Amino acid sequence: MRRELTIGLTLCGLATLVTLCAWALQIPTANAHCQVPCGIYDDQARMTAMREDATTISKAIAQINELAGANNPLGMNQATRWVMTKEHHASHIITVVAEYFLTQKLKPVAKDDPTYNSYLASLADHHAVMRAAMKTKQTADPASADALSKAIDALAKRY
Repeated sequence: MRRELTIGLTLCGLATLVTLCAWALQIPTANAHCQVPCGIYDDQARMTAMREDATTISKAIAQINELAGANNPLGMNQATRWVMTKEHHASHIITVVAEYFLTQKLKPVAKDDPTYNSYLASLADHHAVMRAAMKTKQTADPASADALSKAIDALAKRY
């Protein structure tokens, strides 16, 4: 009885370990930039990556719309994969704006500072990119991808 209990506990512990490892491997990671004040920045590389993400989102939306009427397993599978791809790239844009630009590059300005209005406009441009990326997650409308590209272009003028 004791040996059976030990084996049962060992198997239970192993199952828990496997479950935890599987769960840990599914945690998304953000590769925007470290949060150590290293001072190593490449704003243009981030803009290029976000533009590439936006192009991928645009293509995904086109493919989703093309496959929308498919009543076969292959078409449904491909449409699902394009939706997942679109979600991934939109999330990447949101992460880059939040973790690289907003936390690393955009410094707070006091309300009495003469550059405060410019700071607010910059915040609005960053927010516009994040909202446009979110909108591409919510819809398969090509206009949402166009709006995202325009928002990225507007933000790029600041860097």
